[in-house]
Amino acid sequence: MKNTITGLAAAHMITDIYMPVLPAILPLLIAQNGYSYLAAGLLVTAYNITSSFTQPVIGWLSDKRGLTISISISLFISATFVALMGIARDYALIMAFAIIAAFGHACFHPTALSLVSRLCTSGNRGQITSYFVVGGNLGYAIGPLLAGALVWWLGLPGLLFLVIPAIIMVFVLRILLPGGIAAAKEAHALQREVIADVPSKWPFVILMAASVLRAWAVFAAITYLPMYLVQTQGYDLVTSSLVMSLMLLSGVAGQVAGGRISDRIGRKEFMVFALAGAIPFFYLFFATTGLLAIIALLCFGFCLWATFAVAVAMGHELLPQNIGLASGMMLGLAIGFGGLGVAVNGMIADHYSLAAAIGTIPVPIAAAVVLIALIPYPWKSLRQHLNT
Repeated sequence: MKNTITGLAAAHMITDIYMPVLPAILPLLIAQNGYSYLAAGLLVTAYNITSSFTQPVIGWLSDKRGLTISISISLFISATFVALMGIARDYALIMAFAIIAAFGHACFHPTALSLVSRLCTSGNRGQITSYFVVGGNLGYAIGPLLAGALVWWLGLPGLLFLVIPAIIMVFVLRILLPGGIAAAKEAHALQREVIADVPSKWPFVILMAASVLRAWAVFAAITYLPMYLVQTQGYDLVTSSLVMSLMLLSGVAGQVAGGRISDRIGRKEFMVFALAGAIPFFYLFFATTGLLAIIALLCFGFCLWATFAVAVAMGHELLPQNIGLASGMMLGLAIGFGGLGVAVNGMIADHYSLAAAIGTIPVPIAAAVVLIALIPYPWKSLRQHLNT
C-alpha cells in the first residue's frame, strides 16, 4: 500500500505542475503574439472553468456509470496540450489546447482520489489523504519555476520539454500501482465506511459551503497579501515573494500535520479549532510588523491550509457511496467558486482601501467555522470524553 500511495502522490505532483504554467507564460504570449490583456486572461479563465466545473461531472459519471479514465492517460493529456501551447501561434488553437489540457487535469483528481479513498480506513484517512494533497501542492509550486527556466533558456518552444516528467511518471505508475490498486478495490468492495449519523447529503452540502468560504480566504490571501507587504509594509518584491513562499510552505507542513491530528482527535474538532485559530494569527500579523508579523503569518498559513486535506477526507466519509463526486466537488467546484470570492475583496479595495480588503479576509473563515460546527458529523474527542 505504501508504494501505491507514493505513486499516487507523485502523480498528483506531476499533474499539478502543468496547472500554473499558463498564467506563468502569459507575459510572453502577450509580447510575442500581441494578445490583449482580456484575450490573455480569457485563456486562463477557460482553463480554470473547464478544470473546476467538469470535475464533479466526471466524478458523478465514475460513481454512477462506472466511467474510469486512467490517471496515466489524464496526466499525459494535460502535459501534452500544455506543452503544445509553446509552439502554437493561432489564438483559437491555444484556447483549444488550454481547454483540452484542463479536461485532462479534471479527469485526474476524481479517479486518483477514489483510489486514495479505497486505501484508507477511518484511522488513517486524514494522514493518507494529506500525503496525496501535498503532492499536488508541491507540483503547483514547481510548475512556474520549471516553465520559467525552460522559457528563459529556449523561449516558448521550450515548453515541449514539459512533457518529459509526464512520460517518466506514466512508466513509474505502471510499476508502482497495479497490484496496490487491485488490492484496494477488493478491500473497498468488502468494507464501505458509512457514517450512521449522516442520513442525507445535506451535511456534505454544508461542508461544501464551508470549503468555498475557506477557498475564498486562501485565494484572497494569495492575491492581496503580496501587494499589502509591498505597498504598506515597505517590503521589496523579492522579500515579499519569499514571505509568501514561506507561508505556503508552512501550509504544506500544516496539511501533513493536520491529517495525522484529525485521525487522532476527530476531523470536525480539528477543522473547527484550526480554522478558528487562523483568525487571531491573521490579526496579529495585521497589527504588528517585523519578525513577529512574519511568524504570525506563517502560523496563519499553517492553520488555514491544514484544513484542506482534512476537509477532503471528511467529504469522503460524508459521501461514502459517491467518492468520485465528492472528490470532484471538493477539488474542483469548491476551489472554483472560492476563487470568485476574491472579486469581493477587490471591490472593497477599490472603494475603501487595500488594508480594508485585507482586514476582511478572516470573515469567510469565521463563517466557515460556524458551518463546520453545525455539520451533523460526530464529535470524536467530545464523544470519547462524555463516555468516560
